[in-house]
Amino acid sequence: MTAPLQPLLNDALAVLRAPAQVWSAPDGELGGAPIHGVYVGDVRLVRAVRIAVDGHRPEHLATGGERADRVRIDALVRTLDDPTPDPGMRLILDREATSRGSTDRITLRSRLSEPVVARVEIEIRPDAAPVDRVKLGLAETTAAAPELERIGGGIEWTGEQIRARLHADGLDVRIDAGLVLLSGAIEVPATGEATVGWAIETVDAGAVVEGVDTSPSWSSPTVASADDRLGRWIARGLADLDALRMTTSSHPADEFIAAGAPWFFTLFGRDSIWTARMLLPLGTGLAGSTLRVLARLQGVKTNDATAEEPGKIMHELRRASLALDGADGELPPHYYGTVDATPLWILLLHDAWRWGLPEEEVRALLPNLRAALGWMRDHGDADGDGLLEYVDRSGRGLANQGWKDSGDSVQWRDGTLAEGPIALAEVQGYAYEAARRGADLLQALGESGAEEWRAWADRLRERFHAAFWIEDPAGAYPAIALDVAKRPVDTVTSNMAHLLGTGLLDATQVDLVVRRLVDPSLDSGYGLRTMSTDSAGYWPMSYHGGSVWAHDTAIAVLGLAREGRGDDAASLVDGLLRAAAGFGYRMPELHSGDPASEVSVPVPYPAACRPQAWSAAASVAVLTAVLGLEPDGDGVSVRPISSFGRVRVDGVRIGGRSISVDVHSTPPPA
Repeated sequence: MTAPLQPLLNDALAVLRAPAQVWSAPDGELGGAPIHGVYVGDVRLVRAVRIAVDGHRPEHLATGGERADRVRIDALVRTLDDPTPDPGMRLILDREATSRGSTDRITLRSRLSEPVVARVEIEIRPDAAPVDRVKLGLAETTAAAPELERIGGGIEWTGEQIRARLHADGLDVRIDAGLVLLSGAIEVPATGEATVGWAIETVDAGAVVEGVDTSPSWSSPTVASADDRLGRWIARGLADLDALRMTTSSHPADEFIAAGAPWFFTLFGRDSIWTARMLLPLGTGLAGSTLRVLARLQGVKTNDATAEEPGKIMHELRRASLALDGADGELPPHYYGTVDATPLWILLLHDAWRWGLPEEEVRALLPNLRAALGWMRDHGDADGDGLLEYVDRSGRGLANQGWKDSGDSVQWRDGTLAEGPIALAEVQGYAYEAARRGADLLQALGESGAEEWRAWADRLRERFHAAFWIEDPAGAYPAIALDVAKRPVDTVTSNMAHLLGTGLLDATQVDLVVRRLVDPSLDSGYGLRTMSTDSAGYWPMSYHGGSVWAHDTAIAVLGLAREGRGDDAASLVDGLLRAAAGFGYRMPELHSGDPASEVSVPVPYPAACRPQAWSAAASVAVLTAVLGLEPDGDGVSVRPISSFGRVRVDGVRIGGRSISVDVHSTPPPA
C-alpha cells in the first residue's frame, strides 16, 4: 500500500481572504489534485467543483488578477460557437474569497447575432475534512461525507463546528448521492451576456481566529526603478498580506498576519512578529496590534505539555490539537514551543517604538516586556550557562524550536543529527539585542532595571564568543548551534546571517560572516541557501538543509545593510528579485537551492506554502535595506545601497511623515 503523501502546491491556483481559501487548477476546476478545495478555518468544506456547458468542459485560455482574494479565468465554449475561426462564445469565471466563504460567478458572453441557449451544469462535492488530515495525505481515506440538508433554497452541512450554506443564483439546486448539483438553461442574448453563480457562506461556532474585512493600516508605497522587479514584488506582497490579516475572536480590534496558506491560517508568534517588524517602515499599526495579541497570550505558568512558561511568547494558536507528520506528534491548541518568539517580541516592541508607536501603547506593554526579559533569564536559559536553549519536554511537540523547526534542521557537517537541548546561534543574537534594546526602552521611559539587562547581555556576548566560534580550512565562523554536550555543531548555514546587525559580532567577525554569505556555497543566485553545499546533508530540496527562504535572505540583507555592507547585500537582493520574477512575484514559503548557473528559473519546492507572510513581507525588508531606511527623530534617514540601481519611492507615510526618495546610480545590466 502506498504511504500517504503531502499534497503538492506549486501548480495550484490559490484565492484567499483569511480564514477562507480556494485551491484549484489554473482553469478553476477543483478535484483533480489532493490540495484542491474550498477551505474555511481549518476545515475543507468543498472537495471538488466541475463545470460543464452543454455537456462539455470549457477550454481554458487565461488566468489572472492582481488581488489575492479574486481571480478571473477566461475560457472558450466552442460547442456553442459558429464555424468561423474567431472565438465568438466565451466563458468568464470570476472567483472571490471572502472572510466567510467564496463566490463563483460564471458569465457567458457572445458576439453571435442570434440568442443562444446553453445548459450550465455544476457538480459540487461537499466535504468536512480537517486541514491537518489533508496535509498528511489522509483526507481521502478517512473523511466521511457530510450529511447534507436542504434548507430553504440552499444546502447546508457541518464540518468541525463550521456550518456551511451553499446557495445559487440563476440555477436550480438539488442533492444527488452526496453531491450538490446546480443546473439551468441559460439564455445568452445576441451580442450580449448572461451570468449565473453560486456561493458558500459559513458560521464558525468554534473559531479562535477570524478574518478582517477593513482596509489595512499600512501605507502602500509607489516604487519606480530602472529595475521594476522590486516594485512589482512589493505590490504583490502587500496584496497577499492584506488577504492574510486576521484577529483573535476574543479581541477583534487587534490584527495580526497569519503565517501562510494553506496550512498556517492562524497566529504564529515568530512569523507574525517578523512580518510586522519588516513592515514597520510602512506604519506601526500592525506592529502595535500584533504585540498586544501576543501579550494577551503570554505564558503565565509552567506546563510541559504545551511548552508554556512564565513570560514566554506563544508559537501557535489553533482551534484544536494539530497532528504532526510523525505518528506520535501532536501540537495542543495553545502551543508555546518556540525559543525565539520571546526575544523577537521584545525587538518588535523596541523597533515599533523607534518608528513612532505611541508612547502610551508602549507603556501599556511594559509589564509584558519585563516578563519577556525574565523568561530569557529564568527559563530560556534552562541550564544557567548564559545562553538560550530549547528541548521538547513533552516528547510530542516540535523537536527543533527555532525558525528551522524540521526534525533534521540541526545537523553536523557529516550529516548526523545534533542532540538537544540545542542552543541556536541566531537565538543568541536575538537575545543579546533584545536585552540591550529592552534596557534602552526601560531607560527612555524612566523605568528601573536597564543596567541589569545590559550586564546580562554582556555576559551572553562573552559566552557566545567563547563557545560558538570554530574554524575550517576557509577560516573561522560561528557554529549553527551548541548540542547537549555544549559542542559547537559545525555545519555552515544561513543562521549566522541573523547575527548581523544585532551587535553581537565585532568588526572582524562581521567580515568573516560576510565572506561566507557571499560565497557560492551559500549564495545560490536565487537567494541564500539554508545550508552550505559542502555539507553532507545538503540537498537543494531539503526543507531546511539547502533550500532558499525569502525571509531568511531578506534578514541577511537587512543585517548587511545595518552593518554598512550594502554592496555585499546587492548580490542577495538581485537573487531575490530573480526568484520573485520567476514566481510571478508571489514568493513561496521556500524554493530549491539549485544554483542560478544551472537553472534559468528558480525551481519550486513543491509543498511550499504560498502566499507566506514573511516571504511577502521580505519585499518591504529589501526596500528598507536598499534605501537604508531608519527612523531618525522626527524624520527618516536614507542611506541607499549604491550598487542597486536607480530607485524612486513616493507615497510612503510613517507616523504622519512622508518619504520621497530618488537614488541616482548605475542601472543594473540588462
